Amino acid sequence: MRKVSKEVDARYIACPIRQVISKFGDKWSMLVLYTIGKSENNVLRFSELHEHMIDCSQKMLSQTLKNLESNKLVSRKVYPVVPPKVEYRLTEVGKSLIPTLDSLVAWGNENMNAVIK
Repeated sequence: MRKVSKEVDARYIACPIRQVISKFGDKWSMLVLYTIGKSENNVLRFSELHEHMIDCSQKMLSQTLKNLESNKLVSRKVYPVVPPKVEYRLTEVGKSLIPTLDSLVAWGNENMNAVIK
């Protein structure tokens, strides 16, 4: 059995792609970030966000938002009203991802036919 050196382990841990994918590279996170980032005022309520992502269950959307909040990409503001009002917005770090996601969308628009064949 081959032994992995600590140097390899350190490079693996420090790899930015691996870290990003492990934190928010799931099926829904990028779409949530992009949808909030492209909304008017960069703020959406849960129901508004879900309207844009009807193929995502409410439970999965809730889990995704909690994960993005714990990774400091989305902030959550709860208003003390009945019924409850909760708004989600991108943090500064979350906002910094929007140009990268714009590039990914542009790449998808250019290459989707080649990719899905």
